[in-house]
Amino acid sequence: MEKQYNCVGGDFVPSSAQEWVNNTNPATQEILSQIPRSRDVDVDRAVTAAKLAASGPWARFSSVERAKILEKIADGIETQSDRLARLESEDSGKPEALARTVDIPRAVANFRFFAGALRHDHTGCHTMDGAINYTLRKAAGVCALITPWNLPLYLLTWKTAPALAMGNTIVAKPSEMTPRTASALAEIVLEAGLPPGVFNLVHGLGPECGGPLTAHPDVDLVSFTGGTATGRLVAAAAAPQFKKLSLELGGKNATIVFGDCDLEATAAGAARAAFLNQGQVCLCGSRILVERSIYAEFREALVAAAERMRPGDPSHPDTQMGSLIGLDHRDKVERYVSLAKDEGGTILCGGTRPNFAAPFDQGAFYQPTLVDGLAIDSRTATEEVFGPLATLHPFDTEDEAIEMANSVRYGLAGSIWTRDLSRAHRVAEAMDSGMVWVNTWLLRDLRVPFGGMKDSGVGREGGFRSLEFFSEARNVCIKL
Repeated sequence: MEKQYNCVGGDFVPSSAQEWVNNTNPATQEILSQIPRSRDVDVDRAVTAAKLAASGPWARFSSVERAKILEKIADGIETQSDRLARLESEDSGKPEALARTVDIPRAVANFRFFAGALRHDHTGCHTMDGAINYTLRKAAGVCALITPWNLPLYLLTWKTAPALAMGNTIVAKPSEMTPRTASALAEIVLEAGLPPGVFNLVHGLGPECGGPLTAHPDVDLVSFTGGTATGRLVAAAAAPQFKKLSLELGGKNATIVFGDCDLEATAAGAARAAFLNQGQVCLCGSRILVERSIYAEFREALVAAAERMRPGDPSHPDTQMGSLIGLDHRDKVERYVSLAKDEGGTILCGGTRPNFAAPFDQGAFYQPTLVDGLAIDSRTATEEVFGPLATLHPFDTEDEAIEMANSVRYGLAGSIWTRDLSRAHRVAEAMDSGMVWVNTWLLRDLRVPFGGMKDSGVGREGGFRSLEFFSEARNVCIKL
């Protein structure tokens, strides 16, 4: 049986209790590997290693030297891209083609981007009568990076690259459901020449491993991506110790479709926004708001687009939808489909498990599902499902569309589909959303702020905001 290990101080080690957790392929239920079931003692060892490394050789690396390390890590990921895409697909159930074209290239891009950002970073200089002020940046210290299962390497590198760029040391805790690319990254960063203890990795269950990590007194900064309920626990642990904190949490995002849109392109875009990665992306557009004048025609085009996205063998190059992350998660999606029916909704497509031959007959597959006829304030239309389930709702006016879009407790992302650029500007400004796309979805520039409003999170990362978050700004005033 393949085993992953914790990476502590440059060594790959099991948990202190020698306990293990199975890592299962959700598409087949095959046990792929085992990971350490780490506890507080293992977390403490990793944090201690990170704290020690913070005052070691790494502290003397110049920004140019750190940028070179980031480039070497990017090279290592690129060299292993085929292997990493396969591991990501097997761990998460997502199509391997998606991992190969999105997840792994983005992991490479994250390191290359922050290497460039570090080289072009600048700080302020302010003159005053008889004095001059200038700003210095200092590493924040030991960073706890906690990442989810939906975009495992993609999101781990989004945090790791800027944390390293600013000279921090790291203890990373990936999801126990998708551990293998995190272990691969630990190997890659050591091979790239990162000093031992700068990047540490602890595997385990959230309450037993992630909880002690966020609460550890020697952790200076916490960057967490995951569910809103868990985010509350992270904030409760971090806030009393005044740790720097970034929370990227859940979403119930609106796709707003106006009558003047390019109907076919919008239907394809809305289907992609609803069902990419089986709907398991916090940015997915799971509430589709459509102007009444085109509602019937658009609904027909959207159903056709969704029905073309059929689940299948994740390793097949033509598969667009793989397995959900697990059987329990599929059960959750099915409960919401049942709830939608109880709330008066009509299933337009999907709503069932596909029939596959072995070994995929045991997998957590589900058809892309669209529901019509629900009230905009129904539970199905307001609670985060995080799966291949989207609801359709008609609107009559621009103001009504905005009110519907803003009616949930989340405020992460949204998209607007219209040919009227003035309307696009008005609606985008009025939406309570950290990110808005117009006539597209998930088109990402790494320089822009990333984060949500309301229950979707706290803080912003991306571009120079990440460099600011992963460092402490200090002012020096010199009297002339």
